[in-house]
Amino acid sequence: MASPKIFVFGSLNGQLQAAFAKLTPLHKKNNFSLAIVAGNFFSDAQDDDEVEALLAGRIEVPVPTYFTVGTTALPARVVEKIEKDEEIAPNVHYLGKRSVTKTSEGVRIVTLGGLLDDSIVAGQSKEQYLPYHTVGDAKSLVGANKADVLLTTIWPSEIWINSAKAKEMGITSATGPSSTSIAELCGRIKPRYHFAMSPTDMCFEREPFFPDSTDGQEETQAISLTRFISLAPFSNPAKAKAIFAFTLNREAILTPPAGSTLTPFAKSENAGKKRSAEDAGFSRFATDHHRHDRRRRHRERSPPPGPDRCFFCLSNPNFLAHMVFSVGNEAFAATAKGPLTSGETFKEQGLDFPAHLIVTPIAHSPTLSPATMSGDDAAKAFAEMNRYREVLQGMIASKSNKKLGAVTWEISRARNIHVHWQMLPVPADMVSKGLVEAGFRVLAEDLKLPAFESNAKEFTTADQVDNADYFRLWIWAEDDVNDRVVGQTLVMKLSDDAYFDLQYPRKVMAKLLGLEERLRWQDVVQTEAEETADVEALKVAFKAWDFTQ
Repeated sequence: MASPKIFVFGSLNGQLQAAFAKLTPLHKKNNFSLAIVAGNFFSDAQDDDEVEALLAGRIEVPVPTYFTVGTTALPARVVEKIEKDEEIAPNVHYLGKRSVTKTSEGVRIVTLGGLLDDSIVAGQSKEQYLPYHTVGDAKSLVGANKADVLLTTIWPSEIWINSAKAKEMGITSATGPSSTSIAELCGRIKPRYHFAMSPTDMCFEREPFFPDSTDGQEETQAISLTRFISLAPFSNPAKAKAIFAFTLNREAILTPPAGSTLTPFAKSENAGKKRSAEDAGFSRFATDHHRHDRRRRHRERSPPPGPDRCFFCLSNPNFLAHMVFSVGNEAFAATAKGPLTSGETFKEQGLDFPAHLIVTPIAHSPTLSPATMSGDDAAKAFAEMNRYREVLQGMIASKSNKKLGAVTWEISRARNIHVHWQMLPVPADMVSKGLVEAGFRVLAEDLKLPAFESNAKEFTTADQVDNADYFRLWIWAEDDVNDRVVGQTLVMKLSDDAYFDLQYPRKVMAKLLGLEERLRWQDVVQTEAEETADVEALKVAFKAWDFTQ
């Protein structure tokens, strides 16, 4: 079956003739499979002549069009027509207030129209036309399990959380009615698209989001991705976006698109679960923070995403290029999404930008081991990444007058997608006093992780650990008093089926730096403008150290 092309209106508010006159030429050009109205189809002050024209079939509706009740009741004549004939007019279909519908075009739509009536503490609505629903209505739809489209009148609570776009627009709470029961519904059925009515002349198209919980999924299995869109009313005076078109793509998604975030409903979805989202540099990568049992490991896995869909690959068309500040022959350096440190953390020491950094090989590989890369490629990538690490350490020490050292870590798993290193500054005296090493050892014991092994070859080694699964840690600082380098390399070998909390190194560094409130990268995501400004400041600081120039 071909992927359906879907056209979406914001509230029409009774402007039926004008709206479908707008859709007709667009449909002729694009051949839409269906249309949806997200909001009020009719209005309180509906033009009776326009209703008559619709019911009589004098308004041309060029494509099957679906809608639910919004914030206004359906006109009595329309309700009468629905109850008598079911069809309002050719190509005009009322979904009901609470329904699960699979259209003739194969699109599964879960619908919950109307405002929440919280005066009804139990049960479901007895009718389908008034603009109110109950908590029971929302709960009854959870059994739908999945949806291509979720259509609601009001927003889910906390949809603005983790969203840089919401921050840019000043949306820090609901701009109109919102509902925790709709948030739970969206979180449970994980629709591909969630359309809700805009309460003002505003369009809010949130970044796509993915679930925190990955129970039952392997690292390379498809993830659920939801796009929430609240369109402005049709023909609004603010000229805000009021129409939207898309092709419903049902292909498996293995890595989220650029800018996607963790679900804003993580707390409600995972109540009672002691789980955390992983801390990848740009966005979520492998779902490595869940436990594996033997039955899952022997299940056939989907092929991992290639470079065109990997968000650490320069060849990916959605790659976040604005976060890169240096590109070499074998590797590149970039800033981290949702950095642990801010521009204020080490400002007194000379770093006026978040110095949470990422060093990544250009070659698409899960590890730097010859087991997953050819020997020569692995050695070249390691050498240039190590060079980046050393010059970045030098920059941090120089800018801070040796008051800061650095911690770099690598999580290497053969089942991962694209290996990378993360680096953070740390006060040099924490390194010299052994506090950094102690912090990593203590939390490793608390999490029941394997013991560390010291690497006697220090920092200039190009060797690889004898298997592809390990956690490697470089702790480094210049001891200005004794004029020497202090620190060491630690390695934690992991079995291929071992659970490893990808938040572990960030948890340690957050505790050491007193930044526990910034532990979750999703809580500190910046706007693209803020990220770009930080990269520009970093380029200036790094210019004298950049060996690629």
